[in-house]
Amino acid sequence: MTKKVLFSLIVLAVLVACSRTAFTGRKQMTLLPVGEINQMSFAEYRAFLSKNPPMSSGPEVDLVRRVGNDIKEAVEVYYRAMGKSSELRNFAWEFNVVNNPTVNAFCMPGGKVVVYTGILRVTQNEDALAVVMGHEVAHALAHHGNERMSQMLVAQLGLTSLQVALANKPAQTRELLMAAAGVGTQVGVLLPFSRKHESEADEIGLYLMAMAGYNPNEAAPFWNRMNSAGGGAPPEFLSTHPDPSKRSERLRQLVPKARAYAQKYPVPNSSKNQQ
Repeated sequence: MTKKVLFSLIVLAVLVACSRTAFTGRKQMTLLPVGEINQMSFAEYRAFLSKNPPMSSGPEVDLVRRVGNDIKEAVEVYYRAMGKSSELRNFAWEFNVVNNPTVNAFCMPGGKVVVYTGILRVTQNEDALAVVMGHEVAHALAHHGNERMSQMLVAQLGLTSLQVALANKPAQTRELLMAAAGVGTQVGVLLPFSRKHESEADEIGLYLMAMAGYNPNEAAPFWNRMNSAGGGAPPEFLSTHPDPSKRSERLRQLVPKARAYAQKYPVPNSSKNQQ
């Protein structure tokens, strides 16, 4: 096969695999079947937890699971209202806490969430934790991992098929999955998301937390605290995140829109809305 023919096939695959992200409607390239990438994600998540055993009980676990379930309820309310509940069929939500001082949290494709205890020092309250969890869940909803892995498969392996990649280069493909999810077994972040993905997750996460009954005005102060959480040097978690001042201003500008989402798509079963 000539390079020209291969390039044409890749371009065709990209055109066929274009989709749009939740909430923002941005066009993206997602070459990988959601069900398949989620199954790989679940396996890697179990492997991660085997090396980083989650806490089984305690106030931190109760808090994270309560806020996480509220965000999940917001997701389900919105997708049901939009007639898109079927898009969530491959999600299997799980919220775990790892006792680790690293300031970090992540959500792998398919809704597998880990919060490090280190980030709870920075969140300081339920609303700020909802900022974090809404942001991380937004990465999964917007299929940022799928989008980035698709880009990596094309750029690094020259492949547009997950099955072919797994058959030919299984170890490299699994490494790409972990990188695409932004997860590593040492410090939690192997390859950060792009600034475009981070900004999009900020926006979607703000809508989700507001729908769940949390205060979106807590977003800007939280990210300001995150920027100084490293004692003068921002955590690695923020390495590709938007500029702090611009991020805070954009989040403040989005608060009225987030409140509009909360009015249009309230989440009656949210623990916050029941208080």
